Amino acid sequence: MLKGFKDFLLRGNVIELAVAVVVGAAFTAIVTAFTDNIINPLVAVVGGENEMGWGFQILPDNAATFINLGAVVSALINFIIIAAVVYFVLIVPVNAAKARFAPDKEPEDEPLSETDLLIQIRDLLEKGSYNTVDDDTDGRHSDKVRV
Repeated sequence: MLKGFKDFLLRGNVIELAVAVVVGAAFTAIVTAFTDNIINPLVAVVGGENEMGWGFQILPDNAATFINLGAVVSALINFIIIAAVVYFVLIVPVNAAKARFAPDKEPEDEPLSETDLLIQIRDLLEKGSYNTVDDDTDGRHSDKVRV
């Protein structure tokens, strides 16, 4: 049982996933710091004179009722930055590597088109590797071809 667990851990996928989680967490911290310290002040400018930033307060005397639109916009920008980096740094290169280094499909793996099938039938007929079949129902020779 421990051998199977060891094989599972050393298979590669688990280690790669662990590295991806650690790197992703570190990168998220960098992007969050960027949005908190650069994007948030720029978004808060849209709020004008409001000391709480871009948004509005439902109850005038209760700060807990402030709807912070700037925080939502900052989180959206944070997500877009992370998604773009993941796509352009991870997905695009992996897809390019797969396309370049993946083995080509065997011709047997792909279904034959009607044209290819007709060409094969024609070639068989030209070689003469076919038999005619007698129709036993009425004793006459038919033109049915067995390939």
